[in-house]
Amino acid sequence: MASGARNGGLGSRTTAKMDRQQGSTATPKAPAGKPRLSAAGGGAYRRTSSGPLPAAGAGGRNSSESGVSSRVRVAVRLRPRNAEEQAADADFADCVELQPELKRLKLRKNNWESDTFEFDEVLTEFSSQKRVYEVVAKPVVESVLEGYNGTVMAYGQTGTGKTFTLGRLGDEDTAARGIMVRAMEDILADITPETDTVSLSYLQLYMEMIQDLLDPVNDNIAIVEDPRTGDVSLPGATVVEVRDQKSFMDLLRIGEAHRVAANTKLNTESSRSHAILMVNVRRAVKGRSEMNVSMSAENGHSSSMMDSLRPPIVRKSKLVVVDLAGSERIDKSGSEGHTLEEAKSINLSLSSLGKCINALAESSAHVPVRDSKLTRLLKDSFGGTARTSLVVTIGPSPRHRGETTSTIMFGQRAMKVQNMVKLKEEFDYKSLCRRLDIELDKLIAENERQRKYFDDEIERITAEAQYRVAEAEKECKISLENEKMKYHQEYLDSIKILEEKWKVHQQSPKKQIKEPESTSNGDVQDLLQNEKMLRQSAEDESSDLKNQLSHWKKMEATATAEVVRLRRMLDTEASQKDKLEEEIAVLKSQLMQLSLDADETRMSLDTGDGPGKIFPGLDSLMSHSRNSQPREQSNGPKAPVAKLFEQVGLQKILSLLESEEPDVRVHAVKVVANLAAEEANQEKIVEAGGLASLLMLLRSSEDETIRRVAAGAIANLAMNETNQDLIMAQGGVTLLSMTASDAEDPQTLRMVAGAIANLCGNDKLQARLRGEGGIKALLGMVKCGHPDVLAQIARGIANFAKCESRAATQGNKVGRSLLVDDGALPWIVKNANNEAAPIRRHIELALCHLAQHEVNAKDIVSEGALWELVRISRDCSREDIRMLAYRTLTSSPTLQSEMRRLRIEC
Repeated sequence: MASGARNGGLGSRTTAKMDRQQGSTATPKAPAGKPRLSAAGGGAYRRTSSGPLPAAGAGGRNSSESGVSSRVRVAVRLRPRNAEEQAADADFADCVELQPELKRLKLRKNNWESDTFEFDEVLTEFSSQKRVYEVVAKPVVESVLEGYNGTVMAYGQTGTGKTFTLGRLGDEDTAARGIMVRAMEDILADITPETDTVSLSYLQLYMEMIQDLLDPVNDNIAIVEDPRTGDVSLPGATVVEVRDQKSFMDLLRIGEAHRVAANTKLNTESSRSHAILMVNVRRAVKGRSEMNVSMSAENGHSSSMMDSLRPPIVRKSKLVVVDLAGSERIDKSGSEGHTLEEAKSINLSLSSLGKCINALAESSAHVPVRDSKLTRLLKDSFGGTARTSLVVTIGPSPRHRGETTSTIMFGQRAMKVQNMVKLKEEFDYKSLCRRLDIELDKLIAENERQRKYFDDEIERITAEAQYRVAEAEKECKISLENEKMKYHQEYLDSIKILEEKWKVHQQSPKKQIKEPESTSNGDVQDLLQNEKMLRQSAEDESSDLKNQLSHWKKMEATATAEVVRLRRMLDTEASQKDKLEEEIAVLKSQLMQLSLDADETRMSLDTGDGPGKIFPGLDSLMSHSRNSQPREQSNGPKAPVAKLFEQVGLQKILSLLESEEPDVRVHAVKVVANLAAEEANQEKIVEAGGLASLLMLLRSSEDETIRRVAAGAIANLAMNETNQDLIMAQGGVTLLSMTASDAEDPQTLRMVAGAIANLCGNDKLQARLRGEGGIKALLGMVKCGHPDVLAQIARGIANFAKCESRAATQGNKVGRSLLVDDGALPWIVKNANNEAAPIRRHIELALCHLAQHEVNAKDIVSEGALWELVRISRDCSREDIRMLAYRTLTSSPTLQSEMRRLRIEC
């Protein structure tokens, strides 16, 4: 019988007999040709199609208004017998029998009776990991790639294969890879790296505390719930962008190494926490914005700038993979001590999840989602907007029939839950901002090109006109002078000839005069006639010269008019340039306002308030760019533009740090601080002179807000080792120390302490940091007393002590610790058992590193730190710190001698 169950339950006469004996317990088979009843009806369950969900209509909406109803799909997977069950239950049949071709499972009560249950999928113990992924998770992954949220979850008793199904890495055998690895392979294969992004967070819910598996220090992440929409988010979780499968596998190995596990009677490596993998997918919708632009152009409604700057559309979706810890009975698992407390916490959260499933399946008016953090995190997966698939894992052993029954009933109730999946879309304002920036650069370049062209043309025409006028005047003057001299000389010569003839005539006898009288008179008349003709010719020549002079003067007047016309054109171009500059100033002011809105939007997105809105200020911005008249949008909410400030331009933002207006400087330094929070932007900020500008603000500004935000930006930049050297070289520690001594605001002190704490983690800067007053400034901020400030101080001291310990171990440092020289040890002893977990953890770590070296042992004893080391070795919640304290106590001769004297046992 057991063999038949493991092979799908086919051909068993006993099974057929039990079917006839079922009566009301068996689920009737639906008539041929008719669909199965819906889950809410209480009969057989209708299977949900595994095809892709319909997309929302095109348009400028951020999410579809109406959703698509989708029932939670449930698959059951049977684990094969293990070695213990094969030995202990060899004489007993399996308690379950599978009929995968009918998608049916029979649960035996005894040798005569059994209950039959139907699921969406029934997977035998021989089902491969690939088969499990294709029927359980692949439809959800495909929906996520189309823009819908999706959830894949495993539920079952401890040791039934939940982690094997979901989280198996398959390092030895690729065929054994689990759902997490296969889902990420499909996602990375389908996206386009140039336009799409994939990021993930890996968390665990342990003892009702949400802990970051990628950053174990972050061990108490708060759940933030939007009071308006009810959406939950985890803004404190680490988010890592994934580019390839290798980096994803490395992240999974890191997370699995930090996940809590223990050895119980039911499982040698039992998970003691719920593991949650969150994969965020952001995809660009290609073709939609271009189609809108082409349609508007065909209809004759394209308005140049508006159509060309229409933003593209992106889809944001989230895949949540939940590996629940196994439910267990204390008497069977043998849990005791701390393991017992873990089991109680696991069972309590699973019980809360079961209550929520029951309430949703029965359409209850109240769903107790706030009873547990697990139910709050899965609020969207059951009864929300996500497409959900659940795989319940069971074992074949009849000894665990009760647990198997409970698991099957949980799956049956989950199949009655209906979700309303919705497509989430929004405009890509990042690309829009980039286009605005390009358009601005084009306008500025075109204006400068035209201005230069007109300046050159005016200079050329003016020079040519001046040259022509000068040449004409010179030629006219020379020609006139030559003609005057010529005709004047001819006139003088003719007068002289006449005078000579007259004298000759007077001296000759009267006879001679009387005889040729008639002839002489005729000659004189001829000469006079020639003289008149010469005079007339001279006057005509003079008139021609005057006409030429008037012609050249007219040409000069025409050239002058042309110069005036060109000057008017230049004035017109200058006025156009002024208008363009005014438009550019308006656009800059609008971009600054958008950067402020982006800052607010980023905060609202972190709290889950963003994806449901659109940006109503786009048309207003385009109207401002055309009319050059900025107006404030007094009606309607501000536009939630996700990270729009990144596209304004780094040089423009840094130039605003030197603005004379205080508000502009405040907004600019906030944008720089936000940019500095991302490692990809830090190198660009430093290369563009952003670090020097921030230090200048820290040195010269008296505004507390500017100093606080500038210190925060410097703290972000100080996370990079290269930037740490630059901060030291530019006197950053001195400025931070001065700010710490002057500031009274706890948030400003927290930023300053965080920056110094980051610098304390650099081995090469220890002596310089202490020499420039960094340690004294850190200890001086203790008087503030604010827990956040004290946490940063403790982190800085821990980093400094760790670097000192490493340097001493490598032989690069001798002598007593610089922290002890600066008087930090009394404060360390005082806060070694602080109530705040972050302060206590860092102080315990610092104290262990100080006590590692014998040169500090006498100070440890004299300041009373020995008792704290003993307490840490016994009671510290962190095993690594506890072991470090134990090794320190056992390896130090001075501490051992003092413990023997005081009769203290480690």
